Amino acid sequence: MSETLPDLDSLMLLTLVAELGSLGQAADRMQISQPAASKRLSMLERRLGLPLAERGTRGSVLTTEGKAVCQWSERVLGEVQTLMAGATALRTARDQDLRLAASMTLAENFLPAWLAELQRQSPGLQLSLKVTNSEQVTELAARREISIGFTEAPTVPRGLSSRTVATDRLAVVVARTHPWARRRQPVPLTELAETPLIVRERGSGTRETLDRIFATARLQPVPPLVVLEVNAAVRSAVAAGIGPAVLSVATVQNDLALGHLIEVQLADADLHRRLRAVWPKTHALPVAAEELLRIATGVRARSSKVGR
Repeated sequence: MSETLPDLDSLMLLTLVAELGSLGQAADRMQISQPAASKRLSMLERRLGLPLAERGTRGSVLTTEGKAVCQWSERVLGEVQTLMAGATALRTARDQDLRLAASMTLAENFLPAWLAELQRQSPGLQLSLKVTNSEQVTELAARREISIGFTEAPTVPRGLSSRTVATDRLAVVVARTHPWARRRQPVPLTELAETPLIVRERGSGTRETLDRIFATARLQPVPPLVVLEVNAAVRSAVAAGIGPAVLSVATVQNDLALGHLIEVQLADADLHRRLRAVWPKTHALPVAAEELLRIATGVRARSSKVGR
């Protein structure tokens, strides 16, 4: 076995094969040809003296040895990125460009206060923010097109690091004229599943959380009444009496306070969820992103103390 150390690109290729389940897709992600990727993986196997992947017509699957090497590779790549981020931090006083993406609930209700505090602490910091659904946020983070993302999805895709930055609760809401508004007993989860709802599009964290609640209870919901891509449109449709919806309490709190919407209690389900920051495991966070995380988690910690 050669004593030459494996190159970082080969380790990155191995982690991508594990993530994507395909050597071809891993090659596309690294912008190299599939033959070049196959040659690089074979060279890594020869250098380590281990079979790392089993190639097949349906994709590539890591061997037991490959899975272990993949875990170690992720650590090595993470440490290299930490080194590079540290060197960058030494060259410049702080980052001047922070690219963010956030799901709508976070962008509307949580991120503005965090960014205001970040700007106060770091005057002149240049920010860009893309507001989209949770699925798109994680995809942007996985492609390293953003420095950090904020998502409300119940799960985090493999290959991304995450940290809880806030907690949230979903609520069943209806118009004042809806029969449920006068209901004294909680609505059973089975009845909610049998009721056509106004929902967000697939890829939305709120939609994914609701689908997971039904799946956990082994319920198959009826098709949606209306599918909308903006929280404000869902709120307006509910207030107009079109039908019920399940939205973040943070999104509808003003409507509830003004009486435009009525919250209906739901039986047999926990509607609390965690909101997370996500970024690639193999990339260290920029200094400004670390500061933003400290601000967000600091707000969460203070809120928890107040709530005790």
